[in-house]
Amino acid sequence: MHLFLRSDKIELFFIAMDDQKLENLKIQLQQLHNEAYEFVQSIPPTQLYGAIGVVIFTIFFFLITVWCSIVFVHVILHSKSQLHDNGYVHSVHLYEILVAAVRLFKRRASNTIVLTGLNGSGKTVLFYQLRDGSSHQGIVTSMEPNEDTFVLHSETAKKGKVKPVHIVDVPGHSRLRPKLDEFLPLAAGIVFVVDAVEFLPNVRAASEYLYDILTKASVVKRKIPLLLLCNKVDKVTAHTKDFIRKQLEKELDKLRASRTALSSADIANEYSLGVPGEAFAFHQCLNKISVAETSGSTGDISQLEQFIREYVQA
Repeated sequence: MHLFLRSDKIELFFIAMDDQKLENLKIQLQQLHNEAYEFVQSIPPTQLYGAIGVVIFTIFFFLITVWCSIVFVHVILHSKSQLHDNGYVHSVHLYEILVAAVRLFKRRASNTIVLTGLNGSGKTVLFYQLRDGSSHQGIVTSMEPNEDTFVLHSETAKKGKVKPVHIVDVPGHSRLRPKLDEFLPLAAGIVFVVDAVEFLPNVRAASEYLYDILTKASVVKRKIPLLLLCNKVDKVTAHTKDFIRKQLEKELDKLRASRTALSSADIANEYSLGVPGEAFAFHQCLNKISVAETSGSTGDISQLEQFIREYVQA
């Protein structure tokens, strides 16, 4: 009897070991994926677009060839009477399937960008800068999400068709953050705004909010890219983006240690953060994390616009 119990324990031990190895392998593969993505970004756009065009044409030509081949085989295997009775109907069905496949392939990607962060970080000013090119001083406090679809103000003078962007500014007050869950499933990208001037007094609160976002299933499963945007950098007392990134990584590492020490029944997060046994760094996340600087009050939002157009193509 004791022998059987010991055998079962050993088997469970090896199963746990295998699960841990699989999780580590998954994280390593994701890191390789992120490195490959950065390599692709370094390729000149003309070469990259040309390669993408060749791939799309090849796939489309392959689908057409397969459809024609199926119809041809259908004609050979059936008599003329059967072809008139059934072949036409089958061909129509095949054509409808092909059209549906092409439509699915060409399905438009999301054009939603979510602005979030602590209250007072300057999200609403950035919203108005993107839409109107104005900071709207004096009316920037928001207790409800600001939501609008528009062509970026910096692109209004461009000739030709420019794809509008759906921007959602989610209030940073803790009681209103559940509204974020309404928009994350639609997001092509997330912009987490940090006040670079008042960063240190708020670093713990910002880290807790960011931790909750980075461990949400809706973000991790869809690998939604996130921009850590350091706002108000025009101020003399503003911290640099590198300082802010390092401090957030340290705080997130502390949060991970404290939260994983709790039982699963006591925590609301759906996914763990980083690589077990290693100090946390943003590059360990399954989704891509970028860091940039901006100044909503002066209108210097070029890095924010670059992020938006990276994931919502014009």
